[in-house]
Amino acid sequence: MTFYLTRFSYTPATWAKLIRNPEDRRTAAKAYIEASGGTLHGFWYAFGEHDGYTLWEAPDNVAMAATALAIGAGGAVSSFETTVLLSVEETMAALQKASSIAYRPPGEKA
Repeated sequence: MTFYLTRFSYTPATWAKLIRNPEDRRTAAKAYIEASGGTLHGFWYAFGEHDGYTLWEAPDNVAMAATALAIGAGGAVSSFETTVLLSVEETMAALQKASSIAYRPPGEKA
């Protein structure tokens, strides 16, 4: 399974609803990702550019995309960004594969 880091921000209307009726959204987030065969590993709120961060594990990009689409379509978030995380082993394999690619930067002769 692949790990995904998501960054999200709620709409002002969503914050107003949560102020009126505080709710631990980890429970909902866990249900969403489990519905697509994944696991929620962490859920944090933050100061700064994004209101919160989550760490998910999903079977594949399709499962994660489906979850992101469902959340985005719900209208409670103003932004939802996903980063696919690579393990050290995956990065090592990519580095080894990269050594066999003959990349030529723009403007340099072949």
